[in-house]
Amino acid sequence: MPALYHVAPLSAIPKTYRSALADPNWRAAMVEEHDALMKNHTWDLVPRPPRANIVTGKWIFKHKFNADGTLERYKARWVLRGFTQRPGVDFAETFSPVVKPATVRTVLSLALSRRWPIHQLDVKNAFLHGTLSETVYCAQPSGFEDSAHPDFVCRLNKSLYGLKQAPRAWYSRFATFLLSLGFVEAKTDTSLFVYQRGSDLVYLLLYVDDIVLTASSQALLQRIIAALQHEFSMKDLGELHHLVCMFSDAVMAYFSLSGSICWAFWTGLAWLIANRAQLQLIQTPRWPQLMVLLWMMPLVFAV
Repeated sequence: MPALYHVAPLSAIPKTYRSALADPNWRAAMVEEHDALMKNHTWDLVPRPPRANIVTGKWIFKHKFNADGTLERYKARWVLRGFTQRPGVDFAETFSPVVKPATVRTVLSLALSRRWPIHQLDVKNAFLHGTLSETVYCAQPSGFEDSAHPDFVCRLNKSLYGLKQAPRAWYSRFATFLLSLGFVEAKTDTSLFVYQRGSDLVYLLLYVDDIVLTASSQALLQRIIAALQHEFSMKDLGELHHLVCMFSDAVMAYFSLSGSICWAFWTGLAWLIANRAQLQLIQTPRWPQLMVLLWMMPLVFAV
């Protein structure tokens, strides 16, 4: 029987951390998150400094689902309220680059045309890897206060979700490691990293904590993945199926067909129709859009 007919009842998303602690599923998720923070040595407990700005936080709860709609896991995350930070006190620079859609399309088109393997990786608790340059104090996670020092606060050693500088700290940490492996940042997009040694070529796209990796050979791809997993806690999601609502099989056929139409009809109404369809749908190509282009073929060639 399909999984659809064997769905176990979900624990509702709690509105408070107290109700979450009373539910075994959400409590387990909170314990897992807290254990990850402690293992990462995210903070040191210290007496509250006088006149220090203490950043508060809250628990965020979410159901994570698989691609087929079944429940993957219960997810709890301790998130700081970045709006309680003070500029010049506990944060300064906050800008962090994000990969451009045009770069994603270009790299995927190149990889698909050359039949290179394309993998997607997910970094677990990515922002926790970022190292802070500022001194930041925050409250202890609600429900997990240290029984011996309940009035102490956390002096952060690593970044946390919600901090204004968290994306920048993570990007700096990840980029520094890639450079040590021999990657270089692309001048046109600093979220694209390129590795080239002789005939070996690797492209890495970074979108916050999602990574798309393609290489000229499967062995080279696995070697880079192993190096990344040795340094960071990340999961190889296998061959790329979707990223920012793009599906690789549909992308390959869509780019090939729509490009052929636009090239064949450089001027005239037919080109306008084909080009407009491409511009509107290129952000999220799907098999239905491919079918539209196939349907357009007789019309276009009749013009």
